[in-house]
Amino acid sequence: MHKFVLWPNEIDARIPRKYGRLVPENVAVRAPSPSEIEDAALALGLKIIEKDPTKLNPRLAGLEEDYRSRGVMVIESPHGKGKTARLLSEKIRELRKRSEGRKSKRKKH
Repeated sequence: MHKFVLWPNEIDARIPRKYGRLVPENVAVRAPSPSEIEDAALALGLKIIEKDPTKLNPRLAGLEEDYRSRGVMVIESPHGKGKTARLLSEKIRELRKRSEGRKSKRKKH
């Protein structure tokens, strides 16, 4: 099992690779929240060892406040960090689509 630190900006589509995005832009999600990452990790069967929703990644110091996302997690995964980040991004997209589908169904009634 691999253990690593994951910051929300590492899967955020708004952040350039220069500031730490790990996944390709077409896989990344826009402004993922720590709770979304946690939900996706649990859905994928990953173990969250530690989390702190208040920490700010030091690499983001040069960015505007709008792009600074807070939160950090230590995750245990059978995959490497890159593959796990990709899986989390895909799962967050799936979870967002499901919740949007539920919201649109409620509005129609």
